[in-house]
Amino acid sequence: MALAYQLSPSDLGRFGKGFTRPECVICTATGDLFTSNWNGGVTRVHPDGQQQDIVAKAEKPIGTNGFALLPNGDCLLANLHNDGGGGVWRLKPDGQAEPFLVELDGKPIQPANYVGLDRKGRVWITVSTRMEPRSLAQRPGVADGYVILVDDAGARQVADGLGYTNEGIVDGSGEWLYVNETFARRTSKYPIRANGDLGPRETVTEYGAGVWPDGLAFDETGAFWMTSVISNRVIRVEPDGSQQVIVEENDPDVLAAIEHDFQSNNFGPHSHEKIRCEVMQSISSIAFGGPDRRTAYLGNLLDDTIYTFRSPVAGLAMAHWEFKV
Repeated sequence: MALAYQLSPSDLGRFGKGFTRPECVICTATGDLFTSNWNGGVTRVHPDGQQQDIVAKAEKPIGTNGFALLPNGDCLLANLHNDGGGGVWRLKPDGQAEPFLVELDGKPIQPANYVGLDRKGRVWITVSTRMEPRSLAQRPGVADGYVILVDDAGARQVADGLGYTNEGIVDGSGEWLYVNETFARRTSKYPIRANGDLGPRETVTEYGAGVWPDGLAFDETGAFWMTSVISNRVIRVEPDGSQQVIVEENDPDVLAAIEHDFQSNNFGPHSHEKIRCEVMQSISSIAFGGPDRRTAYLGNLLDDTIYTFRSPVAGLAMAHWEFKV
């Protein structure tokens, strides 16, 4: 059921300072927080507030978009850098980096958008598009994104034909993979078979004008919270697909102009740059943390801090929640 709960941008707090494109956020029960660092790694914020940049020592550039935390403290980085060769890299706490998966079936993997770990230790990787540059896929009707699974059987493609694949998260039951398709404007889900392969795609919900789904996180009631890049919206989606806007910040006229760009196939980096708000600068992800997992952290593309708010319901404990690294 919908929550009797809504926020204004002025209600949001700020966490940390000096981050470099903190697109993705991970929280653990120990009070550690990790966020993407576009310079090729992650930034770790210790419980005492100390910030530590862990940047990859690699020959090719790595631009961290989504990332996953492993039990030993290593991180898997989805490399979105155009010149970095794409795929996923493994980053050690001392900054040493090595390829984790940069080829599939003998072919290079395009820039990867997201990489996540589930409770069975499987790694899910999303690639938004095969097009170069990626902006060619940021329009209606393009659907060449895909999903890769890495498990004990190896690496393989398990889904294809997605409309700009973004975050892909396994739900609390462990039986479904939920995926945001940013420019198809929908959240889809796939049944996970016993061998890890995916069944047919099902639409959970579709979004309207001015919504481009990026990040998502489940709460303990079975609903998920979705972030819309550019329009700065946090939307909570019930299992039946019904939607509730929790907070948003945008200029309606500017958003209408960006929508026109999108519908006329003129959407690109210049569209992202049009959004400049007082508080939120193109939010991209959401994660629940704090001792009770009721503090929501919002990653973003254009600011050097993370936005926070208190949620009336607790977030679902992710696979990395109990990691002590």
